[in-house]
Amino acid sequence: MPGPLVGIVLGSKSDLFVGKKAAESLAELGIPYEITVASAHRTPEDVVAYARKAQDRGLIVLIGVAGLSAALPGVLAAHSSLPVIGVPVSSGTLGGEDALFAVTQMPPGIPVGSVGIDGAKNAALLAARILALMDPNILGRLKTQSATASEKIRTDRKDLDGLPTAPEEAF
Repeated sequence: MPGPLVGIVLGSKSDLFVGKKAAESLAELGIPYEITVASAHRTPEDVVAYARKAQDRGLIVLIGVAGLSAALPGVLAAHSSLPVIGVPVSSGTLGGEDALFAVTQMPPGIPVGSVGIDGAKNAALLAARILALMDPNILGRLKTQSATASEKIRTDRKDLDGLPTAPEEAF
């Protein structure tokens, strides 16, 4: 099995409940990943070292998961040329809105892709789409997953607790 392609970095172990969602989604798609904890504020030298060494270690995409001021994704992006996806975590008195703003409001030259608050599954899927540009096997698994999700919706709409439903010819 190849080494990890995606690095998931948590700003704190308390962010693991969100990071696990990304890990589970990547595992479902057969994409090797690693997960670690490094804080942009409490261990900034570790974040910088991780970001700088990531590409040489074979990582292709980084996912930064952080709450509160959520500086982690931006610090990763400032020290790596790899794509970075930021996942703001619902925490603190603002429920993750502060983290969302921090992740999305990066200065020019330090791009960070952002997903919604606690949106780690979407971060994993975005990472998979990036990887699929280079790997047709990942693309195939993404297409299969999408087809399965579509079929579930079509099945679900046939029985809506006895309520009148739209006929099949409506679609």
